[in-house]
Amino acid sequence: MSISRKPYPSDVSDGEWALVAPYLTLLPEASGQRSYPLREVFNGLRYVVKTGAPWRWMPNDLPPWEIVYQQAQRWLRAGCFETLAEDLRVILRLAAGRNAQPTAAIIDSRTLRSTPESGARAAYDGAKRKKGSKLHLAVDTLGHLLALHVTPANADDRAEIGRIAKAIQAETGESVEIAFVDQGYTGEKPATAAAEHGIALEVVKLPDAKRGFVLLPRRWVVERSNPRRPPSHRLCLHHAQKRR
Repeated sequence: MSISRKPYPSDVSDGEWALVAPYLTLLPEASGQRSYPLREVFNGLRYVVKTGAPWRWMPNDLPPWEIVYQQAQRWLRAGCFETLAEDLRVILRLAAGRNAQPTAAIIDSRTLRSTPESGARAAYDGAKRKKGSKLHLAVDTLGHLLALHVTPANADDRAEIGRIAKAIQAETGESVEIAFVDQGYTGEKPATAAAEHGIALEVVKLPDAKRGFVLLPRRWVVERSNPRRPPSHRLCLHHAQKRR
């Protein structure tokens, strides 16, 4: 596709667009109410996600921020990105010689720093010494996303196990039998909460004589997934819901 402006690093490539376009096309491309090419609207959304810029700061050579924002909300309400992530995970698993749905998962959490606009929705995580939100994440053994949800940073990881276990089974058709977790999930309550959804928790413990960095079996997969997000600044800062 040729565009009249200078491309941004966040612009979608031809190959990427061929993959995502069928998921994002809620109306025919030639629809009368479409004022801007859908690909350029998606490029606008990628710019905001990648740079973390407020909506109103979107460059003038991209579609107007309100057009991009409104279309992004339609995509979110329609579940376009969830469907895309699910199908892509299945394709990648099959390409790796795995079953379409996993039988094991890895669960972890990460605290994201807040912004001044976050207000009362931000909380302090004493263990990480950060104020913000906590991302509770589940991936399969290849590192592909299964489920996530966000809480204030002071939420207890163990108290969230039931919720994320339920989301994992809903996403995979209840195929997951075991979930690997760190020592922050030790105890009877999280084990019982996971068992209610058919998942057995296995706590991966640190070696008794730990010195320096230790690569933990299974657990390293989700730790590898966490660093992949920081380049997209909207994913590593807790932005206000109406910041635009």
